[in-house]
Amino acid sequence: MSALRWALSLGRSGRGRLALAALLGIGAAGSAVGLAATSAWLIARASERPPVLHLMVGVVAVRALGIGRGVLRYLERLVGHDAAFRALGDLRVATFVRLERLLPSPRTELSSGDLLSRFVGDVDGLVDLWVRVVLPATVAAAVGIGATVLVAVPLPSAGVVFIATLLAAAVVAPLVAHRAARGASRRLAPLRGAYQAELVDVLDAVEELTVYGALDDRLARLDALDAEHRHAAGRAAFAAGLGSALAALCAGGAVWAALALGADAVRTGAMEGVVLAVVVLTPLAAHELVAAAGAAAQALPAIAASAERVRAVLVQPDPVREPDRPRTLPTGPYGLRVRDLVCGWAPGDPPVLERLDLDVPVGSTVAIVGASGAGKSTLAAVLLRFLDPSAGTVHLVGAGAEADTAELEGDDVRTVIGWCAQDAHLFDSTVAANVRLARPGATDGEVDDALARAGLGEWLAHLPAGRDTLVGEHGRRLSGGQRQRVALARVLLADRPIVVFDEPTEHLPDDLAAGLLADMVGASAGRTVLVITHRPDLLPPVDATYRLVGGRLEPARRPTPGQPSGPRSIAPETIAS
Repeated sequence: MSALRWALSLGRSGRGRLALAALLGIGAAGSAVGLAATSAWLIARASERPPVLHLMVGVVAVRALGIGRGVLRYLERLVGHDAAFRALGDLRVATFVRLERLLPSPRTELSSGDLLSRFVGDVDGLVDLWVRVVLPATVAAAVGIGATVLVAVPLPSAGVVFIATLLAAAVVAPLVAHRAARGASRRLAPLRGAYQAELVDVLDAVEELTVYGALDDRLARLDALDAEHRHAAGRAAFAAGLGSALAALCAGGAVWAALALGADAVRTGAMEGVVLAVVVLTPLAAHELVAAAGAAAQALPAIAASAERVRAVLVQPDPVREPDRPRTLPTGPYGLRVRDLVCGWAPGDPPVLERLDLDVPVGSTVAIVGASGAGKSTLAAVLLRFLDPSAGTVHLVGAGAEADTAELEGDDVRTVIGWCAQDAHLFDSTVAANVRLARPGATDGEVDDALARAGLGEWLAHLPAGRDTLVGEHGRRLSGGQRQRVALARVLLADRPIVVFDEPTEHLPDDLAAGLLADMVGASAGRTVLVITHRPDLLPPVDATYRLVGGRLEPARRPTPGQPSGPRSIAPETIAS
């Protein structure tokens, strides 16, 4: 219930319309019950063959209630869904803003598939909270009370039985259905998320899984998750059917009880025979409304599970604390000064960076080398304000002034520091669109110039569609070197004063990697450049090189060009001998 209350507290922009929708729904449902009661009275009274003028009020009421029911129902659906989608829009924006803060951090543990399930399935599923729960429950409660009064005034005993059957249909039937489901409804959202996460992993790695013969095992795992989801969905459907059956039995019981009690009252003269039809048929119309509310109650566990999964994203702590009163950026050109930096993946874990000091003077090119897992990417995340350090400072050194990045807005810091990652993402769009991501207002000439400076000018000239060539999902139509050069063009177009190259030549052969790295550093001339790599032998001439060992930096000896920096490979003939 706490998760549901939390979800209801969101969507403030739709609350007024939701209240209006509830009033319209009460009017529409009241018209439906009134139509049934008036029609029953009119038919029973007409059977006595009175003068036609005695029936005119009933005839006009039937017409008015019939028209009013349709019009009010349409307006209630229109306003109710508008309110629900406004609330859903608020929730989507809040979720997206939260993910924008969380996902760049290396501490984020959400998988892409599960995250997609939460953002699409669980967030969208919460629209049922307003449309299928709040509105039907409000309407059923108000109209149920009115219908009970309508029945109880001519026959109090029938009113007592009627209210008992209403409570049974609205409370007991959903509880029985919930017990029958055995928590299946609550498991649907997590199972859907697990299936989505596994499916995305399989699709992303289908080539490797096929090559190594592991695809069948992963598909079997998908089948097992699907079977578990189908079992839970079947259990939930069975429980929902059981609840609907119990609600129908309650409606039938109310009609038969009203008929028995009413017939006895007519026989004893306590009630007119014409009123008997009203007392018998009114519960049938009212129970139809309560049945909808009961179905809404059965959906609550699944909605609550979705609310909990969405709230689990929104309540995660900020990986980066933004300053309450941010400072303005100093004027450039810029350098970097890092002092006593301590940082780890998660609070309580051993730090990855331990009292690290680094100076990158304005306009210089500095390289940091180290083994995989030494903390190079963690340092890049701290510099870009994607991660807060446990201790120490990072200063932007400007012209005559400097500022601690912890006192600056993260977005402001990233207008100064550009980033080229080892797996820079390319969207399934054109070359130009992927480069223009850095500066959406860039002209075609500026895009072409950035591509040419990244070493793709000749390649671009030979493409039939030029800059409008589609790169495919994740840039799969391009080679590894071409993907990284497109990422370099993006960095050049952004024109940041400081550029961080984080393992930009990963997964590339040595000759291609060395040329690409040299082109990257050359194209960034005039900027302050920090190159992070585990291959010092591929580095072009730089101003300083440091090795990251044990969380600290120490001066590194540059290897002789062409000399491998890692373990020496052993020739096959050596193994054979």
